[in-house]
Amino acid sequence: MAIDFRLSEGQVALRDGARAFANGVLKDVRATIRNYAKPDERFYAIRPFHKQGVDAGFVKGLFPKEVGGTDVSTLDFAIAAEELCVVDVNVPSAMLGTGLCVKPVIMFGTDEQKQRLLPDFIENGSLLGALAFTEVTGGANFDAPDPRFGVKTFARREGDEWVINGEKHYTTNGTGWDGKNCHLYAVVCRTDPNRNAQESLAVIMVPGNAPGLKVTGILDTAGHRATISPRMKFENVRVPAGNIIGKPGDGIEIVSTNFAWTAALIGAACVGVMRAAFDHAVDFARNDARSGPHPIIEYSTVGYMPADMKMKIEACRYMTWKACQQYDLSKGREHELAVMTKIFCSETCVDVVYDAMRLVGVDSYTDMHPLAELMNDAMCFPLYDGGNMGARRRNLHNIIKSPSYSSLTAPYGVFGGEVE
Repeated sequence: MAIDFRLSEGQVALRDGARAFANGVLKDVRATIRNYAKPDERFYAIRPFHKQGVDAGFVKGLFPKEVGGTDVSTLDFAIAAEELCVVDVNVPSAMLGTGLCVKPVIMFGTDEQKQRLLPDFIENGSLLGALAFTEVTGGANFDAPDPRFGVKTFARREGDEWVINGEKHYTTNGTGWDGKNCHLYAVVCRTDPNRNAQESLAVIMVPGNAPGLKVTGILDTAGHRATISPRMKFENVRVPAGNIIGKPGDGIEIVSTNFAWTAALIGAACVGVMRAAFDHAVDFARNDARSGPHPIIEYSTVGYMPADMKMKIEACRYMTWKACQQYDLSKGREHELAVMTKIFCSETCVDVVYDAMRLVGVDSYTDMHPLAELMNDAMCFPLYDGGNMGARRRNLHNIIKSPSYSSLTAPYGVFGGEVE
């Protein structure tokens, strides 16, 4: 069967529905959050928009059908995410944050854990989940082979319970909608301070109402202005022993698979932001003469810039689609293309938005144009979700230096029991 980039009828409907939702609902997010100075107030202000996203079915798509979800593929999620992020990155980020929390249960949990931990999100789609991953000292060395380093949040086993102590930050969604914690946390921790990550790293699910769990501060960010980044403290937080996903030592695979999912999807968010910058720049060039005799798009020095920008956007879109499809086909086992997508698309996004600003000129650095806000959003992509320098390039390095590595898996790998 030939390679076919045409969208199915269902994918076209999904794309068009997401575009209509973005243009009809999310268009008001930026204006709304400008009314609030504090990061938590901006986050709480997007709740009505998030609720409309829930009603439109976007959150339900994160969950498998056996718990009442619609099990939208990563590729289809990317098609929708691109359209949403053309208009706003904040509401999609809240949805993605919940996905980061529940995907470990979906991909690695037992049937009992899925039935116990996931249905609440279907019954009340406005509930939020959070991944408590990043240590306050940094998250890049979460898989450190020396037990003296790496994750410093520890869970000790006491009878039929895990007792968790530690601090995390950048815990997206961690405040919940009221500052009193979100519904569920996936906590990355170690079960023994004397054992390294390969032996003790774990993911343990913690309900938001667990005693000893609290928000201790909120980081403000230059972009993604309504995406909440709280610091969370776990002080003798007790949860049932059955809340661990897999066993101690499985945490590296669980975390890596989780971040491969978001890595592929961040490519779609980057394409959305690039599209917004590109469309604005082209519209400006077609209609503004800058006190000259012709619209500036008539000059080749200007006209070549959107041509270069558009080539980069298209390259990122198809790389994203390929990465998402490969992630789906491999059931999350294949990470190389997803990580490459995160690095390439995020860094390209910064370049494209900056080119749009250069085309418009110094006015783009003011509130006369949306480009300065878009640049603040774009600058986040290479830095978050595993920074490109601290984590993502190291991910690729580890993949490439493996004795089993094949450079042909990314372009030609097949999955589902077939020979690669």
